[in-house]
Amino acid sequence: MTQTQTLPHWDMSVVYPSLTSTEFIQGYTRLTQSITELSELFDTYKIQEHPALTLDEKLVQIFERVLTRFNAVLDEEKTLTTYVLCFITTNSQDDVAQARLSELQQWQVKLATLSTRFTAWIGSLDVEYLIKHSQAAQEHAYILLHAKTQATHLMSPQEEMLATELNVSNGAAWSKLHSNISSQIKVPFTRDGQTQELPMSVIRNLASDPDRDIRRRAYEAELAGWKQVAVPLAAAMNSIKGEVNTLMERRRWDSALDSALFNNSIDQQTLAAMLSAAREAYPDLRRYLHLKARRLGLSRLAWYDLFAPLEVDEKEWDFAEARRFIVKQFGSYSERLASFADRAFQEQWIDAEPRPGKSGGAFCISLRADESRILANYKPSFDAVSTLAHELGHGYHNLNLAHRTALQQTLPMTLAETASIFCETIIRQAVLRNANKQEQIAILEASLQDACQIVVDISSRFLFEQRVFEKRKQRELSVEELNTIMLDAQRETYGDGLDQTQLHPYMWAVKGHYYSTYDSYYNYPYMFGLLFGTGLYAQYQQDPETFKRGYDDLLSSTGLADAATLAARFGIDLRSEDFWRSSLNIIRKNVDRFEELLNEK
Repeated sequence: MTQTQTLPHWDMSVVYPSLTSTEFIQGYTRLTQSITELSELFDTYKIQEHPALTLDEKLVQIFERVLTRFNAVLDEEKTLTTYVLCFITTNSQDDVAQARLSELQQWQVKLATLSTRFTAWIGSLDVEYLIKHSQAAQEHAYILLHAKTQATHLMSPQEEMLATELNVSNGAAWSKLHSNISSQIKVPFTRDGQTQELPMSVIRNLASDPDRDIRRRAYEAELAGWKQVAVPLAAAMNSIKGEVNTLMERRRWDSALDSALFNNSIDQQTLAAMLSAAREAYPDLRRYLHLKARRLGLSRLAWYDLFAPLEVDEKEWDFAEARRFIVKQFGSYSERLASFADRAFQEQWIDAEPRPGKSGGAFCISLRADESRILANYKPSFDAVSTLAHELGHGYHNLNLAHRTALQQTLPMTLAETASIFCETIIRQAVLRNANKQEQIAILEASLQDACQIVVDISSRFLFEQRVFEKRKQRELSVEELNTIMLDAQRETYGDGLDQTQLHPYMWAVKGHYYSTYDSYYNYPYMFGLLFGTGLYAQYQQDPETFKRGYDDLLSSTGLADAATLAARFGIDLRSEDFWRSSLNIIRKNVDRFEELLNEK
């Protein structure tokens, strides 16, 4: 039996037996009734903007009733939506799941409209009075203050309702098109004399094949695949960025970036400090790329060499071994973390097999209470083990948020990577402790590979998105223009670290995060997460017991304060370049160690 055949699929039957079951239909009906009743509650209490509204004891009671019910409905919606998405992300050709999602989206529009009404209502209230006189408001203080500011950027109620309703057939529809097209691409590829039509996720996995000719041909096949679908994906990109630009202007944001920073609970000063420190680190990460090229016997890496393994005989990690190792090493931090990981494996929360129609990459999504679901496209390598640990870290974060309300669980992307980077680091450090020289080289290379992606490649994607947003204000952009902007951004960031003639012009088509009206500028939060998580791990090493006493509470509080306030609990100043440099210095030391190992005889 092959490795692929033994990889697990996640178990969704614990929620509902199937998408066509009586239980699912009943759950769907309950949700629609709950949203209808919530809408009636909002109408009864006139939950919308009221400039002359005066707070008193009766209004405080109304607020608490509305807040409690709103949180409950959001919980219901999350579970049902996640359940449906789990079928689509593992098989985008599942017509039943696609139909259920389409039906569900109509109700999500109604819920989004109610959310906007709630924000406008909070904007009308004396929030300080509310926090002082209501325990529930105190527990949601940050969310309420955040909503009060957000209310100043709302259009009129009628315009907001129209924008929400139209999003189903505009931004969300274009996003769905990207997801469906990208997951269903099949590319002809010849190997061992046989030509097969391979899913794009499998083709992209060949980027880590030890045979350079296979990597090169897979890269060429991938580019050809994206070229075939570039016109509709460019239309999706143009439509989404155009919609966001229009809405940002109407909502009185200076730019999409300003809105994204607000939603991610950081400010321009924090972003500028982080990006400045990242630019300083480019030469060190390019040095890593030169070292890798030398090790591979190349004058310079091509794009298709970025994920090349250095050692053909690198240790293979089958899934069962990865499971044992992760649980054991998580236990070196805490029994709670180890028990969580063991439960995720035992209860089949993980879907690990790459297959046609399945989304590429990896992610973790909260399902219900303290349960998550993890999608991976596992291959028997340490990189895949590291990715699995990373996604389990997200699940552990969800575990610590489980006792919070739905609104309190809404965390910014900047803080969403905190536990995942921490867990990934635990695994890497554990492997390095017992590794021989060749294994150390492979592990450090995997770590630096990730760091290069998150610091250098993420920077290129940030530059790309920034420029597309700006140019889209004037007109739509062609496929060739999108390719050129992407290549220019890659040249600026990778510099001489890569062969400038062998880059990836279609990276804008690859990354699904570009195709969302709600998650503009998804790029920099990943860099934030890596460097913030790395800095936290350094603090853990300095004083493990003190760190442990505050860490789980930090994770449970990521929806209750801005990033700077939470970081200050550990003595971190996010607006100072020094903090970001200190995290990047850890990466620099890894480059130094990597170089030492390569130079040893």
